[in-house]
Amino acid sequence: MLAETIMPTSNNRTTIISRDPMYNLAQEMRIRNFSPKTIQSYTHYNKELLRFASKFSDETNRQDIKDYLDYLISCNKSTSTVNLAINALKFYYENIIGRSFFTSKLGIKRPKKEKKLPVVLAKEEIVKMIKVTENLKHKLMIQILYSSGLRVSELVNLKVNDIDFNRKTVIIKGGKGNKDRISIIPEVALSNVDKYLLEYNPLDYLFEGCNSRKINIRSIQKVVKDACKKAKIIKSASAHSLRHSFATHLLEQGVNLRYIQSLLGHARLETTQIYTKVAVNNFSEIDDLL
Repeated sequence: MLAETIMPTSNNRTTIISRDPMYNLAQEMRIRNFSPKTIQSYTHYNKELLRFASKFSDETNRQDIKDYLDYLISCNKSTSTVNLAINALKFYYENIIGRSFFTSKLGIKRPKKEKKLPVVLAKEEIVKMIKVTENLKHKLMIQILYSSGLRVSELVNLKVNDIDFNRKTVIIKGGKGNKDRISIIPEVALSNVDKYLLEYNPLDYLFEGCNSRKINIRSIQKVVKDACKKAKIIKSASAHSLRHSFATHLLEQGVNLRYIQSLLGHARLETTQIYTKVAVNNFSEIDDLL
C-alpha cells in the first residue's frame, strides 16, 4: 500500500514499479488542476478508508466502503462531509484503480441532503458585532466577511493587492472550484482597510499571523464567535453566517439573484436560491393578506 518497489536499470537510474497509491492520486489531481485543499481532502479520506478497512487499496471492496461511510455517519458527520468522502473515494477508485463502486445499480448511493436553512443575522446584529469589536484587525475581518460575502478560506488567502480602492472591488483568487471572481467592498470597509494598512503594514496577505504568514481559519472563526458573544447574539451563528447574511440582505434589497450568484461564486443558481427561503421581504405579501 505504502511501500515502493525500486528496480535498478542499466544506466544506474531507477524505475518505480509501484508507488504509494496516494501519490498517484495526488499526481492525477495536480495534473487536472485541482486545488491544494481538494487534493488534501481527497487523500485524507482515501487514507482513512484504508486504515479503517486494514487493507491495501486493490483489496478494498464495496462493503468496505459502505462500512466506512456508515462509520462516518455514526460519528455524526454531516451530510456534506459524507458526500465529500464519497467524492474522494469515487474519484480514486474510478480514475486511479479503475473500479466502479458507485455507478452500477448496486453501486453506493449518496445520503439525502439535509434541508437546513442558513443562519442569517439581522443588519442590526452585524452592526453591533462590529461595534463591540475594539481590535481594528478583528473588526475589519468581520466587515469584509459580511460586506463582500467571502468564505473564511477566501479571507485567509486574501492579499493586500487583491483590493481595488478605485473600483471598490475585491478579487477572490482560487476560490471554491479553483475559480477567480470579483466581489464588492463598500466605502466604510475600505476606510478601515486604509487605517489597518497604516497600522499593521502587512507585507503580502491582508491578515497575517505569526512570522508574516497568513492567519489560520480557526483564528478568524474565533474572532466571529467572540464578537457574537459580546454582542449577545443568541443565534447559532458562525463566520459563514456573515456570508449568508450578505446574500440574504442583497436579495431583500431587490438585487438580481444571478448577480448574487456571481458575487458568491456559486456554480449553480439552485445553490443561491436557498436565500429566497429566508429573505424577509418575501413574507411582506403575507402580512398584506392578514
